[in-house]
Amino acid sequence: MDFLVQDMMHAPFWIAALQIIGVNVILSGDNAVVIALACMTLPPRQRLWGMILGAGVAVLLRILFTLVVAQAMSYPFLKLVGGALLFWVAIKLVIEDADGDDKGIEAAENLWRAVRIVAIADIVMSLDNVIAIAASAEIAAAAVDGQHAMAIKTTLIIFGLATSIPLIIAGSAILMALLERYRVLVWAGGALLGWVAGDIMATDPFLAGRLSPATVEMLHTWGGPVGALIVVGAGYLMVGRNRSLKFDELFAGVALVIWIIADLVSAAFFSHGSAATTWSVRGAVLVVLIAAYFALRGNRAEAGKHA
Repeated sequence: MDFLVQDMMHAPFWIAALQIIGVNVILSGDNAVVIALACMTLPPRQRLWGMILGAGVAVLLRILFTLVVAQAMSYPFLKLVGGALLFWVAIKLVIEDADGDDKGIEAAENLWRAVRIVAIADIVMSLDNVIAIAASAEIAAAAVDGQHAMAIKTTLIIFGLATSIPLIIAGSAILMALLERYRVLVWAGGALLGWVAGDIMATDPFLAGRLSPATVEMLHTWGGPVGALIVVGAGYLMVGRNRSLKFDELFAGVALVIWIIADLVSAAFFSHGSAATTWSVRGAVLVVLIAAYFALRGNRAEAGKHA
């Protein structure tokens, strides 16, 4: 343990730890969405605990996956099952928000239900994220102390991921405040989880070994968009049985279709462009959609005043 204490006294260790924290925060955007969606229906007093426990579970699972099962993604059917679970989580979150009725359920059950949802979603989404974290830790550990690289790597992973909990909680709290005010974001979050689920399932080794390269490439292109459409479509069907769809819900579906079309057109015209070009187009589309949402929302509010 003496070598570990000595290594922690040097700047390279803390630079590496900050690197791990940065990677995890970047990769935890979808986790913050899940935590915010799952905790939104909790009583106000329990939301903080929901976010803390949810973020703690997310980070703990990330540590376990990174240290133990980073190679699990190569197992056939794992991503197919994981993607199906994530679809279930996404649809459940969207439907529960649309129902807006959790009366008769004890608060404690709500809290642990939220934590279970976060755990299931993170198990699936962590499968892809752990490789980046493990690779960053391995490179950093070799630079800090090559002789004790394994111990340093483990320490960096645990320390870096654990210290990122407050950042994930802060992100979840901000998202939750926005979700309560703008319900369209709930459906956008569900569509995001569906997109991730579709991407995960499209890269399952079983499919890659059974299908032609052209078919696999098509799955990679359409997996995410189709996954998002499945979640929103399922939400429309289930909610539509009980009531008419609201403005935010309808706008989310239209915005998703516009986003997918813009993404495909961008890929066709800028197929040889850089990632910066792709994200510039996406950013422009996002700005247009946000402006359209607030304009239509404002018009509806004015119409309501004069009604």
